[in-house]
Amino acid sequence: MTNSTTRIAIVTGAGSGMGAATAAALADAGLTVVLVGRRQPQLDAVAATIATHGGVAYARACDITEGAAIAALIEWVHRELGPIDVLVNNAGSSSTVLNPRWTSEAEWRQVLEVNLTAVFLLTQAVLPDMLGTRDGERGRGGTIVTVSSLAAVTPNLLGGAAYGAAKAGVRNFMTFLHTTFRNDGLRAITVLPGEADTPILDNRARPPRADERANMVRPDDVAEAIRLAVTLPERVVLQEIVVAPTRQRDVSGDLDVSRWLGAPDDLRPRA
Repeated sequence: MTNSTTRIAIVTGAGSGMGAATAAALADAGLTVVLVGRRQPQLDAVAATIATHGGVAYARACDITEGAAIAALIEWVHRELGPIDVLVNNAGSSSTVLNPRWTSEAEWRQVLEVNLTAVFLLTQAVLPDMLGTRDGERGRGGTIVTVSSLAAVTPNLLGGAAYGAAKAGVRNFMTFLHTTFRNDGLRAITVLPGEADTPILDNRARPPRADERANMVRPDDVAEAIRLAVTLPERVVLQEIVVAPTRQRDVSGDLDVSRWLGAPDDLRPRA
């Protein structure tokens, strides 16, 4: 186990995939980790696994799209553990309909709430700890990591219109934090993974085959990048980290399937 100058980290979407791997990596680095997600049993399982490896983790179910729920979460962390040093915004959600021609307003809003608005609410909640506006204390500094996506850079039908827009939004927001608060000791870091083998792929219009997933980014790859960014000396910030597959697969078939998902039957191309 290595040492870290930080003490308490919140990781969202920690019940599986990149979130679970990141929580384990940070706990291995010596941080006390608060696992946040929607499902308590999955969070408890991750916390138990971390404990078996000598780490310290707490599981807290929370709807991160609700400001009141976030306030209650932060209050619990302060009461039980202390001020927050690290926030990892990992939770994500994609739409089932990917083409904006057919995406409903409700689905668009839901994707933006999880991927963008929740990041804003959580960031706003931890900034007092990091910038020193709580009880008149001076800022201790801190680190906020947000998992965006290469869909923010090259949006397409694999992730969908709503997902790409939300991930571009959080990239912009993290850059704002970097340019505004870096001299206050805040490290704002954006991670942009390429196509990754996570459970979210099962919701694709055409879920990739096992042989296609073999060459994708894996949750542990992203977790290692986040661990490095968090545990580097506070004088250093890795502002943006791209974690992409070395090999690029042909996604033309996936894009064609995604284009017509959710379209009215009379508009779909005939076989």
